[in-house]
Parts: sequence; structure tokens; C-alpha cells
Amino acid sequence: MKGTRIRNPESSNKRLSQKARKGERELLLAREELARLNRELEETNRGVVALYTELEDKARQLQTANEMKTRFLSIVSHEIRTPINSILSLTRILLDRLDGDLTPEQEKQVDYIRKAGHDLSELVNGLLDIARIEAGKVEVKPAEFEVRKMFATLEGMITPLRVNESVALIFEEPAGVPPLDTDEYKIGQILRNLVTNALKFTERGEVRVSARLNDEGAAVAFSVADTGIGIPAEDQERIFEEFTQLEGHLQGRYKGTGLGLPLSRKLAELLGGSISVKSRPGAGSTFTAVIPVSFERKTPGQASPQQPSSKPQPAHSLLVIESDSKTVSHYKEYVEDSGMEVIPAPTVQEAQRVLKRMRPAAIILHVRSPKTECWNFLTGMKKDAGAKDIPILLVSAAADRRKAEALGADAFCGEPVKRARLLDSLKTLAPAEKILIIDDEEASRYAFKKLLASTRYTVLEAKNGPDGLRRASEDLPDVIFLDMVMPEMNGFETLERLKAEPETREIPVIIYTANELSKEEQKGLRRETLAILSKKITSREAIVEQIRKALMGG
Repeated sequence: MKGTRIRNPESSNKRLSQKARKGERELLLAREELARLNRELEETNRGVVALYTELEDKARQLQTANEMKTRFLSIVSHEIRTPINSILSLTRILLDRLDGDLTPEQEKQVDYIRKAGHDLSELVNGLLDIARIEAGKVEVKPAEFEVRKMFATLEGMITPLRVNESVALIFEEPAGVPPLDTDEYKIGQILRNLVTNALKFTERGEVRVSARLNDEGAAVAFSVADTGIGIPAEDQERIFEEFTQLEGHLQGRYKGTGLGLPLSRKLAELLGGSISVKSRPGAGSTFTAVIPVSFERKTPGQASPQQPSSKPQPAHSLLVIESDSKTVSHYKEYVEDSGMEVIPAPTVQEAQRVLKRMRPAAIILHVRSPKTECWNFLTGMKKDAGAKDIPILLVSAAADRRKAEALGADAFCGEPVKRARLLDSLKTLAPAEKILIIDDEEASRYAFKKLLASTRYTVLEAKNGPDGLRRASEDLPDVIFLDMVMPEMNGFETLERLKAEPETREIPVIIYTANELSKEEQKGLRRETLAILSKKITSREAIVEQIRKALMGG
């Protein structure tokens, strides 16, 4: 049996000692590495903290910039658009001859002012539209519509504006394109810009508008192709920059703002789409807007409030007892802008039936055969305790004046009846409603008064919110028109105060402003007001119609 060899204990201890030292060195290195990693992590953390701080600073700066843009929009809307709208309103008054006739030279000069004001208005509106999109203030209002009907509307709108008969405007049938569920107005705005540009820069040939569904069926490509001057390759992206206008022999003839294409691209992007162009100088251009078939809604839409189905009886109607329908039509034309609504009654018997269900503000009694019935009607009305205070304007031959006065007629008009004489008589007979306009712009108040000058209404003025509250409380107007942007007290505050006071809370209020209101602002205002009217586009007829609605109780 062989013996077991015993190892040298000193050698074994030496090896163990070496391993221990090696382990200590590795541990030391590991600790140093860990310390280094900790230092790097701390530096990284400090960097992340600094980055977050910088991001927060940038976010605050962006928020501040956005708030400044919002303030800019408000200032531009009021301080620039309001004077422009006043200019346009006053030129409309002059061109409508409300203050008398114009010489041909005066008409030419006023029309120059109107055109310049319109051009300036378009420039401001374009700037505001772009700024509002960038600030996220433009709302998309999706609804289902057919492209074919939209094309028909655009064709009817644009064709009369063509100035060059050598250029054909063709809208192709959008075969295979389904109904779209997006913002029809904004697509129409895009196409109007593209088509009007194409017509401007095409001397002969055609401008062709088409629409086709893409291969995936998820988007529609709207194309506007022309045979015009074309665009160099190096300028095809630059034309989408604000205020860019390319040099060319047609450019001097057709001046623009340089905002149509930039606005169109931003509108397309707002709808989730895009705009591109293909063009060669001398060979025409094709602009294509690709728009999704369905707009992706971020929040569920709300149904529009139901409109009342029944129309209430006008509070200031004019009962006309007249058998001749042509004469009744003349009366309707005469009082069209006066705020009164004609209720015709071809016979005395029919007039009596009308009087059983309503009380008119005044009556026009045209004495015709059989005259005895007319005279008896007049006598009976003036003996009736419940009806004798309804003013009656009697129309007949001049020889009947004395008899009419003796039987109690409140006024008399000889035949034929003139418009001015009729309106003067009605103003005297029927009580004139008071309309209060609260607006800090003197020119705007003046234009408003002139628009209602031929009506039966009395217009009161207030130059700011506090003045408006005082006048409303003292004069108790029948209707209030309220501007939204004013010093001292804005329209929202003024409206709140009007609705808080018992004596003014029931007075109908109509918003009359040049400002762009957000969807939320409009929603809030509609709960407290009758209507929201734009100073830019509102006509005298629209104002009178809203006053009528207010007097009828909304």
C-alpha cells in the first residue's frame, strides 16, 4: 500500500494568501468601478433634472407664447377688424343711397374705398385664420355630405366670378366617391383658394376640378389642374410660405395676399390631410389635397338643440284690410325694413276673425266697395272698449278724409299711398320699440343707427359696459345689441350684470361683434342671448329679423 503524500502547508497558505490579495484587488477595483458608476449616475441624474427643468422652462415659454398669440388674436380682432367693418358698413350705407343719391364720380370713389376695405379685411382674416390654426383655436365641425353637391355649390359660386372667358372651369363628376364625414366648409375653403388661384394664373385653356377615392378607400384626393403658367421646381415648396408671391407677367395683373396656399395647407393638415403640387413652367399645375373620408373626432359630438316648430304670432304685426293682392304686396315692401309684419285680410269679416285670435300693433283699412262695411268696421272698433286703442290708418280718396276723422280714424292717407307717408304715419301711430346698442366704437354705433334709420325703432347708444347698464336700467329698452370687446367692462361681464338685475334680466340680448368666438364661448352665450351676429356680414334685413324674433319672445 502506497502512502498518502502530504502537501506542504506553507505552500498552500501562500497560494491562499495570493488568492485573498487578488480577491481584495478585484473587490477594490469593483468598488472603484461602482463608485465611478455612481458618480456617472449622479451626473446623469443631475443632467436629467436639468433637462426636465429646461423642458419645463420651454413648456412655460411655449405657453406664454400661446397666450401672447391668443391676446394678439383678440387685439387684432377688435382693434383692426372693428374699424374695417365700420368702413365697410358706412360704404354700404352710401352705396345703398340711404342718405341720398351719389354722383357717378362719388359712387366710383366710394366703390374704391369699399374694394380697398374688402381687400384689407381679406388680408386680416387670412392672418387671423393662420394664427388661430397655429394656436389651436380653430374647431373642426364634421358632418356627412356629398362631394357632388359640394362641387355644384362651388361651381355656382365661382363661375360668375371668372374674368377670362378663354378659360373653361370644369367640375368632373366625382364617381365612386362616398359621402364624407368631415368639415365641408373647410374643404370648400381649400378648393376655393386653389380654384381661384388657378383661374388667376391661366390665360387660356381650362381649370379642371376632380375627386377620386384612393386605393385604400380611406381618403379622397381633390385635384385642381390648370393649363396655366406653371411653377418652377425650386419654388414649389416656397409658395406654401406666408406672403410668398412669385414673379411673373400675370402677378402684376392679379395681386393677392400670399396667404391662400399657406392657409389651405394648414386647413388640410387640420383635417388630417395634406396638399402637394406638381408643375412645370409653361405646362400648368396640379394641386392635390388628400383628405380622410372620415375626420377622427377627439370628443363625442353633441346634437344641435331642437328649434321650436311653431312660430309665435308677431308682437308688432300690421293688420291690412285690403282686397287687392297687389296693393297688399306693396304694403309688405313698404314696411319690410320697419320691423312690422303684414297680416293680410281681404275682407272686413276676415279682419274680425283675425282680431279674435291676435291684437295687431296697428290696422290699415283701405276703404273699397262695399264702403258701408268699412265705415261700420271703423265705427265698431272705436266703440269697442277692448279694441278702441288699436290705431287705425284709413286709406281712401281725399274726399273721405273728413268722414274718416269724424268716425275716429287715427290717421288718413289719400290714394295712391306713398311709402314715406305710410311709414311716417305708422311711426306716429304705433309705439316705437327702443333698441339699445352697447359698443365702444363710435363709428360702429353710427353705422348701426344708419342701418335702422328707415325702421320704426328708436336707437339708443351706450359707449361702454357701465354706460350700457345705466341706460338699460333707466330706459328699459325692448332689445339690447351688445359688443363683446370693450374697455372697462367687456361684453361677458356686461351680460352677466344685465342678467343679474331684476329690471333688465328679461330684456332680450343679441351679441353684435367683430370678434371670433370659440365654441365654448358661443355655447355659453347662447344660453343667455337670443343670437350672435357678426358685424362683418350682418345686413340690415338680418338685424331687423332678429329684432322681430326678440319682440315675439325668441
